[in-house]
Amino acid sequence: MNARHVAIVGATGAVGREFLDVLAARRFPLRSLRLLASPRSAGQRLPFAGEMLPVEALGPDAFRGVDVALFSAGGSVSKQHAAHAVAAGAIVVDNSSAFRLDDGVPLVVPEVNAGALAGHRGLIANPNCSTILAALALWPLHQAAGLRAVIAATYQAASGAGQQAMAELRSSTAAVLRGEPAPPPHALPRSLAFNVFPQVDVFQPDGYTREEDKLLHELRKILGLPQLRVDATCVRVPVERCHSEALVVDLERPLAVEAAAAVLAAAPGLELVPAMAEPPYPMPRERSGRDAVAVGRLRRGRVFEHGLTFWLVGDQLRKGAALNAVQIAEQV
Repeated sequence: MNARHVAIVGATGAVGREFLDVLAARRFPLRSLRLLASPRSAGQRLPFAGEMLPVEALGPDAFRGVDVALFSAGGSVSKQHAAHAVAAGAIVVDNSSAFRLDDGVPLVVPEVNAGALAGHRGLIANPNCSTILAALALWPLHQAAGLRAVIAATYQAASGAGQQAMAELRSSTAAVLRGEPAPPPHALPRSLAFNVFPQVDVFQPDGYTREEDKLLHELRKILGLPQLRVDATCVRVPVERCHSEALVVDLERPLAVEAAAAVLAAAPGLELVPAMAEPPYPMPRERSGRDAVAVGRLRRGRVFEHGLTFWLVGDQLRKGAALNAVQIAEQV
């Protein structure tokens, strides 16, 4: 891969900063790196590879000479500026939900459907964090035995809602430990200190949340299974980093637990925690900052004839966002 001029849009946010870490860790070949953010963040300096790089204000002319633009500044910013980047000749990898379900825009997890990149027209969508983690495990099981349905319960960290949500978790937890009332939340719908709530994103008319809808529609597109049944409940938990998921899958054909374990252990991007390990499951605290998604507690399901049940944990800022986007950039 030739060295490239890269821009990061939303460089001062949680995912933007993770982009910097991932680019450095993977030694992405850079000719230049431009950090872009809102005017109020312009002038800040962020560390990268031993230097302090300036943050510039995002504008229509910010993409001149840019080969790859990594966007993570929210859907409204992407809708406003992605077209400017593409018009300037850049390939946009967008981390927002703005274009994920658009016809003609590839929605890609490289370990699953890298072939979809061949038809891109300058814009590629990075899937939702929970979708990416689930897809890594569901795809090899589908290849082995066919996938008919998924029941998912996600346990999503505060950092999935951004840096302010992480700060709120810390401050509200400290307040409760001091015997004081938790301050009113702003980045989250409820206080997360010593609490969980089954709401990630806004509710839809049918009672599901937008996050739960993302799992359904994005998995169908990525896996190429337009009739796949997905029923999800997404829960915010008082964890700073790493999402966890409990998945129940209905397969078309029988697949022994031992065979499923071998399939998952061999799948790219996954690590299988052996049943004999202590403990036999991954946890968010130990998976923070790691690239691979870890799977454990794999067992025969009790609901479907050919069902399996398992638990997974992945760093949603890393593989669930920045790493997946950089992997896409490496392949285009």
